[in-house]
Amino acid sequence: MPGIHITDIEAAINYWRERTPSPDGITLGPELRALAEVYALLVFYHEEEADEASFPAKAMAAWRVWYDTTADTPCIAICSTSQGDALCKGCGRSFDEVQHWPAMSPGEKRASWRRITLEGNSWRFGRYADRALEKKPLDSSPTNGSA
Repeated sequence: MPGIHITDIEAAINYWRERTPSPDGITLGPELRALAEVYALLVFYHEEEADEASFPAKAMAAWRVWYDTTADTPCIAICSTSQGDALCKGCGRSFDEVQHWPAMSPGEKRASWRRITLEGNSWRFGRYADRALEKKPLDSSPTNGSA
């Protein structure tokens, strides 16, 4: 079963901290409390992911509000999986991830996002700029003989 990574829970907690700050510095809003309980259990048990299927309903609702503020797809409209690549050079997703993306759960999508972000070698992360620097610069001399 897909899991929701602790870094996504942290991001959701920070989202809710900005959105509904504590009025007295002690009290947590219901969304923060729900997410904090899951976060605390992950830390206590030295886990990195919470199972998406058994995520508490209130925590899931709060997490989904944050999730809905994130980009749905890493696609940059340069798909090389259609050309036979196992991983897309544009976004870093596998052929299966590209094909099944609309049917994937939020946890599955975030797991793909996490993987491609950690790998960081798709064009989405600016690798094409590095390749452009490797190419020989164009000759700057005039081609028509005038100076």
